[in-house]
Amino acid sequence: MSNLIEDIVVIVPSYEPDEKLLHLLHDLREAGFAHVLVVNDGSSSRYDGFFRRANTEYGCPVERHHVNLGKGRALKTAFNRVLNDYPQCIGAITVDSDGQHRVSDTINCCDALREHPDAMIFGVRSFLSNKEDFIPLKNRLGNILTSVILKTLTGIAVSDTQTGLRAFSRETLKKILPLKGERFEYEMNMLIETRELGIKIIEVPIQTVYIDDNASSHFNKILDSARIYSLFAKFLFVSLSSFVLDITLFSIFVSLLKGYSVTEYILFATLGARLLSATYNFEMNRKQVFKSAEGRKTTLWKYVVLAALIMLLSALGVRTFYGILKLDETITKVFVDLVLMILSFQLQREWVFKKN
Repeated sequence: MSNLIEDIVVIVPSYEPDEKLLHLLHDLREAGFAHVLVVNDGSSSRYDGFFRRANTEYGCPVERHHVNLGKGRALKTAFNRVLNDYPQCIGAITVDSDGQHRVSDTINCCDALREHPDAMIFGVRSFLSNKEDFIPLKNRLGNILTSVILKTLTGIAVSDTQTGLRAFSRETLKKILPLKGERFEYEMNMLIETRELGIKIIEVPIQTVYIDDNASSHFNKILDSARIYSLFAKFLFVSLSSFVLDITLFSIFVSLLKGYSVTEYILFATLGARLLSATYNFEMNRKQVFKSAEGRKTTLWKYVVLAALIMLLSALGVRTFYGILKLDETITKVFVDLVLMILSFQLQREWVFKKN
């Protein structure tokens, strides 16, 4: 056995495991991990033998949920126990029970936690390498897509959003324990909230291991993915509702101003619609989306500058593409403003309502 690793608790959430759980516990003990906490998330009684052996053969305490409550709840149960019963430990690391995480990578993530105690440590797989046979296509595409969406909408850059190999200090555990989410969405919630909580993410490259095409995973690719992507709705709702309001008002103003020249009625319709929709957008974004602690005056002037810029780009874009494509003015505006909506959101996040 290697030298004992006594300062970090290894957390292994498990639901209806197989022999890979016991192999993992054996390897963790051989590597010297002194504290390994297993959570039985409501597995049926026919799996009791695995958890009994985890306790009797490998000396692992086993927390048990009477019914399946989800990975998020299993992690919270373990985090709470770490904070209560392991005061001597600096933090914890979560490891999946299906054999996907090598013990050597677990040790590397622990080392990173000691070096960066204020950060959240992610053991990340490479989804852009040429070793295609290591990662099933659905996993590769799903993770890349989620990373792109996460970066676009939140500004958080993580190369592996679904990794279960994560290390946290005690202080970080206290911050993420109250977060919402009972199942796999909890892991996405803690990722999204790192920006709000002021927690830096440190990535540690790990080996990519998929056993039997990830057949033992209990991740429901439809239901749990829907839960994860629904988290992005709060970032989109205000922008989309403002967009709909702006388009509706623009269409009304165009019908009222048709007597003017094309340049004039498009400009006036854009101005009127944008002034009203921008007021709604500003208040909703300040209070609901970015939850800015700054006063209204502090952010308003930045927002006005941005709104004026976007409004000008919208008018110029509609006038230009209307002349080129000869489409209906409203249809042209829809395409132009969809692009500008993404630009506006990112500028609001990174400049107007940016947290210090």
